[in-house]
Amino acid sequence: MMSDELYVSVDVETSGPVPGIYSLLSIGACLVSEPAQSIYLELQPDGLKHDPEAVAVTGLELSKLESEGLPPQVAMLKLEQWLTQVCSVGQKVVFVGLNAPFDWSFINYYFHKYTGANPFGFTAIDMKAYYMGVTGCRWKETKSSQMTARLNPHSAPNHNALDDARFQAELFALMLAEGPSR
Repeated sequence: MMSDELYVSVDVETSGPVPGIYSLLSIGACLVSEPAQSIYLELQPDGLKHDPEAVAVTGLELSKLESEGLPPQVAMLKLEQWLTQVCSVGQKVVFVGLNAPFDWSFINYYFHKYTGANPFGFTAIDMKAYYMGVTGCRWKETKSSQMTARLNPHSAPNHNALDDARFQAELFALMLAEGPSR
């Protein structure tokens, strides 16, 4: 039986802490149920402001993205098209992120700025909060390293948006398996 919800793990790399001031630099997204079904996009910065430490963490070069990255509108339209392709009729795409408020804020802002609407709607599943619910742990125990120690995923995060989206998908699938039956 097909679920009426399609969980999509999304990770982003950015040039700073908030959208509208800083740029979305890369997007990785994959299906939680099938991480090989994925998309990876690198974007041209849509502004000059950046936090050098944030950019260094990404491993991306702003000058290279300026010349080789996709214009933000093209990138968001490609992401929207991919979501349409992987989502069956009658399914709702559900944004899943590890620290979803951060990643979702950039995706939401860019979708609204460049396409007019966010296909994910105005909600997301935050894996940290979900993990608290499944395990009964405290907020300070929701670091990905602590989740990894408990759930034993095969993959690991590395600040590549697609690799991190796949890592998150694996972690979330393990959380779903550990949680109460639905």
